[in-house]
Amino acid sequence: MSAGSTPSDPPGPIINSIGEHPWVEVKAQSHDGRRVSIWEKFLEWTPERLVIYARYDPGVVVEKHGHASEHFVFVLAGEVTVGERICGPGTNITLPLGHAFGPLIAGPEGATMYEIMLGDPRAIPADREGFVRLLADRGIEPLPNPPIPWPDWLAARTDGDPGAESGARVEGRVER
Repeated sequence: MSAGSTPSDPPGPIINSIGEHPWVEVKAQSHDGRRVSIWEKFLEWTPERLVIYARYDPGVVVEKHGHASEHFVFVLAGEVTVGERICGPGTNITLPLGHAFGPLIAGPEGATMYEIMLGDPRAIPADREGFVRLLADRGIEPLPNPPIPWPDWLAARTDGDPGAESGARVEGRVER
């Protein structure tokens, strides 16, 4: 139900603003001792869909992966390289169920994106060994997954926690 509606009202739109939602750090890495992260605002998170306003800090790297659902990404600002393609503002990315994309590497200004996943949004790694090599080649250390407000109805994360084993701690955060 939307705000101000009653159970007898017909279904209406779900309306909210990014200003109503806090930034949540969902992934973190150490780039030469500097904490670099992925930040998300969960605009809607139901069993049917996840709607995210996302901010990638400059240079953050995401492993090649798919999702247990269809995934749509629209680049609003900055740029992100997906595989070999640089995707700047106005780029739409459609990832059908069962497909993978990546690695994703945020550009020098980072990236801001609007994302929608229809169904189970959990990530499924597609090339963990390649990701480990890429991080090593760039001198990047994955940090433990930050805590996120995970819904009770959704099963555990499937993307693993490559930084948990290192026990790394990096002072400072890249904030905007």
